[in-house]
Amino acid sequence: MSLAVARPTVKRLALGYLELTKPRITFLVILTGVPALLLAARGFPPPALFWGTLLGTALAAASASSFNHYCDRDLDALMRRTAGRPLPSGLLPPAHALGLGFLLAGLSWAVLAASANLLAAALGMISILYYAVVYTVWLKRRTPQNIVIGGGAGAAAPLIAWAAVTGSLDLPAVLMAAIVFLWTPPHFWALALYRHEDYAHAGIPMLPVTHGGPETRRQILLYTLALVPASLALAAVGVSGPVYWIPAALLGGAFILQAARLHRSASIAHAIQLFRFSILYLFCLFVLLTLDAVVRIAGRGAGP
Repeated sequence: MSLAVARPTVKRLALGYLELTKPRITFLVILTGVPALLLAARGFPPPALFWGTLLGTALAAASASSFNHYCDRDLDALMRRTAGRPLPSGLLPPAHALGLGFLLAGLSWAVLAASANLLAAALGMISILYYAVVYTVWLKRRTPQNIVIGGGAGAAAPLIAWAAVTGSLDLPAVLMAAIVFLWTPPHFWALALYRHEDYAHAGIPMLPVTHGGPETRRQILLYTLALVPASLALAAVGVSGPVYWIPAALLGGAFILQAARLHRSASIAHAIQLFRFSILYLFCLFVLLTLDAVVRIAGRGAGP
């Protein structure tokens, strides 16, 4: 007796396509570009430039995510955390993810080139290529340093935003990118600690699989100790004020305390807490940086 397979609803299909773009990650990527736009312009950029750059950056991030779904579909099927994604679950065919990735990449180039400049558009394309090929296809499957080197792709938004305004890349943009770059290893290694069996089953050489928990926890602490000074360097070079650096220092202290606690303990609960806090940390950091930039812009506007 055969059973009829229920066809997915239009809503389920639409949500599947949306999932290919990893909207939560895309939102965080956009967020890291906002203060770079304000700081580069030393004010509020023209609306077309501001919104066009954010849209183009979002399209680039979504494109990279779609390619990631396509390239990782075999690994995703082996992991409990990812087996329900649109491709391994059979909701969408792999060709759709591939086609969506190319479509979004083309749109990203067109939007960034039209609203900003060719440097910003080129950086968007480089970020897609880096995440989809250098990280997903090459590094992720071959080295426990995959997350470290691959973190460069997630750090692209401040560079794209700065280039969109100035047509160049300067120290503040590099520092903002460095924050995301240094944040990536402790964030993902905390996840890998409590998803250790998943990564081992899929044969992905994440640090907890290849070097064990103690070394992973040590590396998390070391990267956190490097991250916090990098987050405060923006104040040292004069592009942020106390609205940013005071709470950033407090958040950084909390991050170090959590990383130190995890270093002393093999508790999975502490790894989960650090993973969740790291998301809140990055979100708050760039919201505060945006708020600080707005306050400083308003102060200059109210001057004599």
